[in-house]
Amino acid sequence: MPEKRRFPMSLKKIASMVGTSVSTVSRVLNNTSSTCASRDLQDRIWEAAREIGYLPNEAARQLRKSGKETASGLHISILLARITSLEKDLFFSELFRNLEVELMKQHTLIDHVIYADETFSQNLSASDGVIILGRCSQKLLTHITGQNKNVVAIWRNPMNFNVDEVICDGQKASELAMRHLISCGHKKIAYIGDCSYESRYIGYCNMMIQNHMPMDYSLIKQTDQTKEEAETALYELLDQKVSGRSDFTAILCANDSTAIHILELLQQEKKKVRESISVISIDNVEESQNTKPMLTTIHIPRSEMAHMAVNLLLDRIAKAHEETVRIEFPCRLILRDSCYTIR
Repeated sequence: MPEKRRFPMSLKKIASMVGTSVSTVSRVLNNTSSTCASRDLQDRIWEAAREIGYLPNEAARQLRKSGKETASGLHISILLARITSLEKDLFFSELFRNLEVELMKQHTLIDHVIYADETFSQNLSASDGVIILGRCSQKLLTHITGQNKNVVAIWRNPMNFNVDEVICDGQKASELAMRHLISCGHKKIAYIGDCSYESRYIGYCNMMIQNHMPMDYSLIKQTDQTKEEAETALYELLDQKVSGRSDFTAILCANDSTAIHILELLQQEKKKVRESISVISIDNVEESQNTKPMLTTIHIPRSEMAHMAVNLLLDRIAKAHEETVRIEFPCRLILRDSCYTIR
């Protein structure tokens, strides 16, 4: 008879807190499969793990042996600089989860998770280090670095600030998406997303200019990348198309969250718009594989970016490097079904 698997008491406590099985908690925290539990359940499991300061078996053994506060003795704060809610941003939600996994592997605890805007005034000096997710202003960064010198940022574009940064260039991602649409024969391409100092919008404009395609500003829709504004933008575009005021055959969405909602709406409007409209976006979140049609998108390597950011921060904390470091990851095209070739 096989020996019954024994789970640590901490896993049992988390399972009790969220109302699920210990094996499900183990699979989620060990990142064995993104489909082993619903997104909501995964979020609750990780929240409970943070609440009780969960550490893997080996780290827990080191903790008991050494008597230190954590196995590594490190507490990290995570600042969400451009996001008001992880639940509303699929990309940063998944990137945050990747960070949790990497920090746990390094036996390091998350001290605080903070949504930081321009009025942010919390003291970060008690944390051993800080990870910033999303673009922030020089003013906010000056406040952060004034309290803590161990800072690494993950964002889409080089900001030329005096902190270590891990990036995947949003302009290059947008240009790669546009190249694919142009190679499919599209010349009238709409854009939905943020246009204010936004590299993805710059990439869109650059490719239009480089390929001698006239800019039709009625096809450019400024949004804050929420579902509500995406919906308004699409219906404005469809109204222009149906009325004949301006035509388009493809849409570049600034992120997958927007594109996923756009595809849902286009499915509902099949009778109104009979010809297919190509949709492409940037991020490659997990949900992009479940759309109808499946979303063609640009892959941003979240897991690798999180892994590098954590190791870069630990290296900075250990004073193993002094100069500012910038690490850039390449993006790549994920071909699926939402882009069509014009014949």
